[in-house]
Amino acid sequence: MAEPLKHFFDRSVIRAIADSLHAVYPALEPRAFVAECLDGLDDLELMARGGHIAEVMRRHLPQDFAAAADVIVRSLPAPPERAEPTERAEESSMTPFRYLPHVVYVARHGLGDFEAAMRAQYELTKRFTAEFSIRAYLIAHPERTYARLRLWATDLSVHVRRLVSEGTRPRLPWAPRLRAFQEDPTPVIELLELLKDDPERYVQRSVANNLNDIAKDHPDVAVAVCRRWAVDAPPGRAWIVGHALRSLVKRGHPGALAVLGFSAEPEVHIAAVRLSPQEVKVGGTLQFSFELASRAARAQELLVDYAVHFVKASGARRPKVFKLRRVELAPGERVRLSGRVSFADLTTRTPRPGGHLIEVIVNGRTYPLGDFEVRR
Repeated sequence: MAEPLKHFFDRSVIRAIADSLHAVYPALEPRAFVAECLDGLDDLELMARGGHIAEVMRRHLPQDFAAAADVIVRSLPAPPERAEPTERAEESSMTPFRYLPHVVYVARHGLGDFEAAMRAQYELTKRFTAEFSIRAYLIAHPERTYARLRLWATDLSVHVRRLVSEGTRPRLPWAPRLRAFQEDPTPVIELLELLKDDPERYVQRSVANNLNDIAKDHPDVAVAVCRRWAVDAPPGRAWIVGHALRSLVKRGHPGALAVLGFSAEPEVHIAAVRLSPQEVKVGGTLQFSFELASRAARAQELLVDYAVHFVKASGARRPKVFKLRRVELAPGERVRLSGRVSFADLTTRTPRPGGHLIEVIVNGRTYPLGDFEVRR
């Protein structure tokens, strides 16, 4: 079974935080700091652990926020030399999370000292991310924070530019929603306009994720933005458009499909379906394949995904969509497609026994492939 993410904040990480703060602020006593952090830690999840450690920082750092923020900034190592983290490193490494308590501290205790808080977040986002803390300032100081983000959209640091889009996501995971931006995404879109041609994929992915958030509340607005951006789009912006519309495409939104050049009415037939095995053990893998045949009198551009209806803890089934491939079919042509579904025990998904369903999705339209059982 995968190790719970919360266990990242163990004694060794907390001791490292204490030592880095003590090195620039000798009044902080590392043993007492570590002892207070460990008290009650076992009962807390990842984000709550970050908040718990932040409150210990509050008791051990100077009570004046500007002075405390100066300690935090001086305790930081030099920013990484690599301008853009690799996607693998971004997804797999938990090391930067050691600064989660620092950004929580800034979010909770810096609202009365805007400039000191902005300086701290500017430096913290280069080592971790200030996407969680900047949201408190968008709520408490919307105009000043928005103006600062406009300036940061052209910053030399890829991490600072990414903060502009990631911190303004209306539905950022692990963070409270920005209700004002859910109601009216216009200010966010104006920031994304400044970033739509950013050369770094790290920023491009964040811009696309922000638009994908907007699409969940305002699908037609997101489609209109993407339609405009798609005109004479350079490769980076074209990638943003495709990634931003992914949720709408999965739902078969006609406007999103049209922007990407796909018809919402594919003329296809599914045949020769194979599911193996029909009973999958937890920890095992389902293999599937099928033929996709054209029934059209013209060539078709087809976006093929598949959905697995996983059994949840409640016993209900809920679909999760996965990418398969993009296909161009000539009239009467057929192609065999295949894939596999893992039922390994993951941090993000726990396989449960019961009846599952798998479907193929072609240009947003669903076609059932069949049912299968998962057993212990």
